[in-house]
Amino acid sequence: MSVEEASALQQIQETELSKEPNEEESQPSSDTAAASPAAEEDAFTYRSLVLCGHGGYDKVKLQVMQGMPVPKKGELMIRVKACGLNFADLVARQGLYERLPPPPVTLGMECSGVVEAVGEGVTGRKVGDKVFVVNAFGLWQEVVLTVEQFTFPMPEGMSFEEAAAFPVNYMTAYLLLFKLANLQPQQSVLVHMAAGGVGTAVTQLCKLVEGVTLFGTASASKHEAIKQEGVTHPIEYQNYVDDIRKICPKGLDIVLEPLGGSDVQQGFDLLKPMGRLVTYGFANALTGPKKNRMALAKMWYNEFSIKAMSLMQSNKVVCGLHLGYLYKEREIFVEVVGKLLELYKQGKIKPRVDSVHHFEQVGDAMRRMQERLNIGKVILLPEPKKEKEEESKDEAKKEAELKDNAAQDEEPVKEEN
Repeated sequence: MSVEEASALQQIQETELSKEPNEEESQPSSDTAAASPAAEEDAFTYRSLVLCGHGGYDKVKLQVMQGMPVPKKGELMIRVKACGLNFADLVARQGLYERLPPPPVTLGMECSGVVEAVGEGVTGRKVGDKVFVVNAFGLWQEVVLTVEQFTFPMPEGMSFEEAAAFPVNYMTAYLLLFKLANLQPQQSVLVHMAAGGVGTAVTQLCKLVEGVTLFGTASASKHEAIKQEGVTHPIEYQNYVDDIRKICPKGLDIVLEPLGGSDVQQGFDLLKPMGRLVTYGFANALTGPKKNRMALAKMWYNEFSIKAMSLMQSNKVVCGLHLGYLYKEREIFVEVVGKLLELYKQGKIKPRVDSVHHFEQVGDAMRRMQERLNIGKVILLPEPKKEKEEESKDEAKKEAELKDNAAQDEEPVKEEN
């Protein structure tokens, strides 16, 4: 071999060796490998409806949060599928809900979804379980962290929308009727805003007790709907006292009072001896999208007040309910939700969903509820609107194709002559 050939061969070998991977460089360092999960957690994003200030519908903004929530001991991470809109959320937006921290804060008292992760010590739930959740706030998000005790398993056949419409309204209705007002057969009940979420739940629960006469206030356009639900006497709010007196001159056994102001006194006056009034809201304070100081002043000026001696002499009961102050009473929640789920499984109660809105449409959802346009529950969906619409189109297309294929299979084969 000549000197030139030997030199060329050496150059080829050196080039080949330079192409071989460096073993140390090809293997990722332990620091890089350890950083990968952390990097994934940091890159994780989720959508949240945040109250950024007090005021109109525009104060609730859709924001993208950074970082994956990691459940601590006793906590679960829920992939949220649907959220419930409650009157307390409207009150909170105007700065009138004392249980809410100052903005910025995520709203939402109830949601439903699927367990995606569990922390140490969680024994009653596992990944993949369908649950609904209650909390004082913070549930209008694509993913939420919550303690196990605030989650409840969804029964077979219940949709995510129904589950999000279930806990707050039905727990409120049950506590009002059976724990505080002690509803008995053949008694009479008045429920205001009978077409709303609580009103619908009260109506369904009253049907379980024999001979109950139910008066329900609602706008005239909703009377047929609430009568079909089970309201005995649909009446308009403007003349409800006179209308009830014409039918029940002696008064009512139970008045469920969510309005506040002078209506509490009117409700008390409507009671017959041994009657019970339960106050659980102040809807009269909300007269528009923003806080109305005149309406608040009028309501507080007309606030119901009675001396102990007068109450004793009237032979009537006055009590109140605020679900926001009962969240720590785990035993009450478990008992009431357990009974309600049994009634749902028996087909005796079923949430009525009025409308479904994506997170992007939260302003429309709030407006619909505040203007009293809903019949039943207003639901929010965390899933982006476009994705949901595309899924619906795909499902409709598949269904049409299945129908076409079935029709073709059913067509008789023509015999040739």
